[in-house]
Amino acid sequence: MASSSSARARRIDPILANMDKTSPSQDIVVIPASQAHTASVIFVHGLGQTTFTWRAMILEGLVPHLPHVEWILPQATEKHVTYHRNIRRPSWFDIAALPPGADEYDEPGIAESIRIIESLILAQIHRGVDARRIILMGFSQGAALAIMTALSTLHDLGGVVSLSGWIPLRARDQTIASPNVPILWCHGIPDPEIPLSMAENGVAYLRKHVHDQDKIQFKTYPGLTHTINDDEVNDVLAWLVEQTA
Repeated sequence: MASSSSARARRIDPILANMDKTSPSQDIVVIPASQAHTASVIFVHGLGQTTFTWRAMILEGLVPHLPHVEWILPQATEKHVTYHRNIRRPSWFDIAALPPGADEYDEPGIAESIRIIESLILAQIHRGVDARRIILMGFSQGAALAIMTALSTLHDLGGVVSLSGWIPLRARDQTIASPNVPILWCHGIPDPEIPLSMAENGVAYLRKHVHDQDKIQFKTYPGLTHTINDDEVNDVLAWLVEQTA
């Protein structure tokens, strides 16, 4: 289902915003629930971004409507990124090109980052949050990581949201441990960095391997490039409200 192209595109710029709490580790920003904490969203930023990049969308578009949700925003460490001529950038794993090549797969980097996200999931579970009320969400490279983690984890998660994401082809050789995870996949048209064809291919793969087809929602946004807009944020909000009710 396509959304209106008239929605205002939101800028993805590093901004300063009032955060309720920063974790003892400066690599993780936590926005506590303003009411009883009954669900958590782990948001994974994209290549070259920081947690600051997404604070506007999360604080303005989502947090006020989800008072029971705690938000966890991990920060990727800086790595030499092939795509950026080996300049150090915040990155979850190495990327040689955008769009990513069919054979591209930084297995050590991906495995390390999946362990990081898994540790955040475990931390929430140890605090008493039901795994079925933990959502993974990410943008671009962060979306790819969120999807790979959600499919490989042994925990029965509440869902995963992909914003302009993809599934690396070689990641599909791995056994899917969680074939019942609810998925919301959102993608702009045209997206020059992660083309729609890559999103459609990823969704087709999921439809083939996820048991319940009704748990997969695929939404496209004409006129939206490699960014987000209000329509997309509203769709994400509606989905999160339903999944964390």
